[in-house]
Amino acid sequence: MKLSKKGEYALRSLINLGLAAEVKRDLVQVSELAESDQLPVKFLEQIMQVLKEAGLVASVRGKFGGYRLAKPAREITIGQVVRLIDGPLAPIGCVSQSAYEKCTCPDEAHCGLRMLMLDVRNAIAGILDRYTLADVVEITLRKLRRDDVPLPFSAEAEAAASSARLPARQARKLARRAGNVRVDETEGVLHQLLGEYSI
Repeated sequence: MKLSKKGEYALRSLINLGLAAEVKRDLVQVSELAESDQLPVKFLEQIMQVLKEAGLVASVRGKFGGYRLAKPAREITIGQVVRLIDGPLAPIGCVSQSAYEKCTCPDEAHCGLRMLMLDVRNAIAGILDRYTLADVVEITLRKLRRDDVPLPFSAEAEAAASSARLPARQARKLARRAGNVRVDETEGVLHQLLGEYSI
């Protein structure tokens, strides 16, 4: 399973709406969501429409309108969002629970590849269905506070951003120059919640 850009942007936007709710910000405009993570506005508008139709976000129209979570972040699992945007979690159709497809294998019951991919599917689903948007928001807030970073969509963040705001194109260029940062296993949500763990 590889998360698509659409899936990534949907999750990032939902996390931002969860963060906004935590700082008592009622509505966030699409342009603000796009700017905060340097996402394309038109594409994000389409994604927000899908999330709205699924009942995950609510919108208010008008000049001072925007989006907010339609239900508590505790009721939105990460797996639910990934399936909504990207479809089944299974790496091959014959192990999918929601979109089963017969494979080309002549003996599905004894297929080693199918058994392996079932384990992969179960591991992915186990993690994505175990954690809610609230869990991810909580970890994000914890790390922001630990590093003394202004909370997104808070008054402090707005003040800091307005004084140091770069145009989106320039910010993306700087990010590309910075290069790829390797991921440390201790930065994951599981490690933050459980400490040492194994799957």
